[in-house]
Amino acid sequence: MLDAHCHLDRYKDPQAIARKASQLGVFIIAVTNLPSHFAAGLPHVKSMPRVRLALGLHPLAANDHERERELFSELLQKTSFVGEVGLDFSREGRGTEGAQLESFSLVARSLASTPKFATLHSRGAENETLAVLKQHSVSPVVFHWYSGSLATLDDALAAGHYFSINPAMTTTANGRRIIMRIPKDRLLTETDGPYTRYRGRESTPDSVQHVETHLASLWSESPEWVRRLVWSNFKSLLSELGLIRSGRL
Repeated sequence: MLDAHCHLDRYKDPQAIARKASQLGVFIIAVTNLPSHFAAGLPHVKSMPRVRLALGLHPLAANDHERERELFSELLQKTSFVGEVGLDFSREGRGTEGAQLESFSLVARSLASTPKFATLHSRGAENETLAVLKQHSVSPVVFHWYSGSLATLDDALAAGHYFSINPAMTTTANGRRIIMRIPKDRLLTETDGPYTRYRGRESTPDSVQHVETHLASLWSESPEWVRRLVWSNFKSLLSELGLIRSGRL
């Protein structure tokens, strides 16, 4: 199983969550909100073979970005994974749009010169996020929990990007409409745990099974078939970015 976007460091007991996920065969991309958080977490994940730590500069932490941007550039060489990054122009992100754009432009320039697996936040700023990517010729990236228009989704697909789906998206009409629009070969699974819930329970990395079950029903396939497809998509994306060498992630 693949959890392509999980806030492992935000669980009450991250190590216990990671151990259980490993036992169940879940590969986790553990996003962080700031470079300092990435630096603090890196020693802990070195002993977790199924976890990859992603370097983040979360748009809703924009008030902390000025002192963190230099650290982002310094730490970039330590990982092949970047996230959570992007833009948020929703009500939560109002007032920091300028700082967000400065930070995301830095991220985009970095990805243009040094390709990484990047998982993006784009709430309320889907068009602006895509515009920054196009400006710096960055492709492909993964739009995590996309909630924008279908027209912009189509533009992102045309630019070569991927989308990751979490259990919460399968429970809303808009989420299901978006899922149906994404081609099978551009889709990954995620949880965004612990910030999502499914049927009243906190999502954990193994909750991607709920997404697999939903997709299996939608496509008239088995959950196992969906799981193989998602992993194949993940490997294809990493290969496109030049991040798979000698068969290893």
